[in-house]
Amino acid sequence: MAVGIFDSGLGGLTVLDAIVAGLPEQPLVYLGDNAHAPYGVRTADDIYALTQAGVQRLWDRGCDLVVLACNTASAVALRRMQEAGVPRGKRVLGVFVPLIEALTEREWGDNSPPREVDARHVALFATPATVASRAFQRELAFRAIGVDVEAQACGGVVDAIEEGDMILAEALVRSHVEALRRKMPQPQAAVLGCTHYPLLEAVFQQALGPNVTVLSQPSLVARSLAHYLARHPEMAGQGSGVEYVTTGDPLRVSDRATQFLRRPVRFAAV
Repeated sequence: MAVGIFDSGLGGLTVLDAIVAGLPEQPLVYLGDNAHAPYGVRTADDIYALTQAGVQRLWDRGCDLVVLACNTASAVALRRMQEAGVPRGKRVLGVFVPLIEALTEREWGDNSPPREVDARHVALFATPATVASRAFQRELAFRAIGVDVEAQACGGVVDAIEEGDMILAEALVRSHVEALRRKMPQPQAAVLGCTHYPLLEAVFQQALGPNVTVLSQPSLVARSLAHYLARHPEMAGQGSGVEYVTTGDPLRVSDRATQFLRRPVRFAAV
């Protein structure tokens, strides 16, 4: 069976590419909810309803395991979906888990009491909805103590990337880093809490300086998924290849995705 990868738009393609590189024999279905992107400025109820609908579409296509390659969906909708009940034999994974594993240097299944970690001052760059949810801080607190997290809502960055305006996106990143530094002058680590942001990782790093460790998600999520499938082989499929589907205009989304990844990508209507 294929593993489903869900995102509100194009950002999850950065995670998808890392998964393809790490699991070349795993069939995948990527669903972008481009008709309703971006999620980062929507209400919690809207995000939950849209995420639930997207995951259901992937379940209907035979994807028993779905990765929410969207920080906003992971932050706002995942816990609520799990509390409402996931159907028997289905699984939904978020993208905060690998980040927190890396930051705290412990496995997600490690339920020992929270402990001190090396990074005491952490900057979180994310969408307004992810910042408002405080999901990152909540999950981190279960595993680490004494960590000061300063969150910066990066309004406009996702929209600029989705529109292909990287000059504007880079300018916005620098502005948001400056705003963060006014609140936390010397962060030790910075978390890029949106799957669009890896495209601008070098800009974040340059603006933050060489002494700040920047944590980006694609490789971390891919490695975490590989470990998960090794522990749960019944959720893995055989074969290879990626199917790309979208709720938006397939031609427009294909053009944007091709520009986004700098290689041909062809989407079909969901």
